[in-house]
Amino acid sequence: MPNTKSAAKRIRITEKRTVRNRTVKSTVKTAIRRFEEALTANDQDGAQQKLKKAQALIDKAVNKGVWHKNKAARKKSRLVKKLKKLAG
Repeated sequence: MPNTKSAAKRIRITEKRTVRNRTVKSTVKTAIRRFEEALTANDQDGAQQKLKKAQALIDKAVNKGVWHKNKAARKKSRLVKKLKKLAG
């Protein structure tokens, strides 16, 4: 229970940001999952397109402050590595 007006405002702001962060995280996870599904189906062209989409969403998550830049770099690197393994 907040004791001051500023504490009450911080709670409201935190709730808004939590909802936004949850939405962004969910969207990124879905894009990654769809990319991996394309990989398991051996659909190289589809996987390539889904990888671009996933990378764009990961970069947006970093810009919004939802993900750390190093986490994003690690995820993108691993996704590209999986695609090259399929192509190789």
